[in-house]
Amino acid sequence: MAEMHTPYSSLKKLLFFLNGLVAMSGVLLIGLGTWMNGKAALTRVLGLSSVHLLHIGCLSLAMGCGTVPLGLAGWYGATKEHRGILLFCFLSLLLVALVEVTVATVVLAIFPIVNDLALEHTLATLREHYKGYNEPDDYSAGWNLVMAKLRCCGVNNYTDFVGSSFETMTGRVYPRSCCKSAGATACDGHSVSRQVIHQKGCFHKLMRLTKIQCFTLSGGLLGAVAVQVPGILATWLLFAKLG
Repeated sequence: MAEMHTPYSSLKKLLFFLNGLVAMSGVLLIGLGTWMNGKAALTRVLGLSSVHLLHIGCLSLAMGCGTVPLGLAGWYGATKEHRGILLFCFLSLLLVALVEVTVATVVLAIFPIVNDLALEHTLATLREHYKGYNEPDDYSAGWNLVMAKLRCCGVNNYTDFVGSSFETMTGRVYPRSCCKSAGATACDGHSVSRQVIHQKGCFHKLMRLTKIQCFTLSGGLLGAVAVQVPGILATWLLFAKLG
């Protein structure tokens, strides 16, 4: 006998599709977290602001790894008409969605604050802790990577190294990573010609990267929520129907 097409059976079929979307939103979160972890190498020199974004990226990765099996569990619960599984999926996905909205809102809210506070902190840290080109410590290596990749020098400009611990140790007013060609003879730590060094600072380029990361992260999280909400509602409706 053919199955009757009741609102109940239609809801089950809809939930099969929506749980597939929930699982796909988990894949999106995994991709977002992986992307954030990969992009953190350049912005790590900004200190705590970059660390917070890295932690949020790891949180997105963890939520994605949890959301994929929740989508599959919701599909299984709908297939077996198991109210316990449906309730567990509803509550878990609701919690995930609330965390996603909260994190996205916080990221958008703190970016202007980071933009205002990071400059002074980053400059002071550079002048105190940067040791030079090819130095093994993580901080110096991070700045060398930033200046080479972004083609810039210092935080504001090349004069940031004047009077710094780097100048005290080496007698140079800028490191080789500021040079357009690090192996050039003219790259002697004293010549500040435009033909020799990148004269503009890195801060605004780093903040542009941070802004892209913030808006991409927030947009991805809110997009995941938009995909998950119909599945959450359908799961609750089916749970209530089975009762």
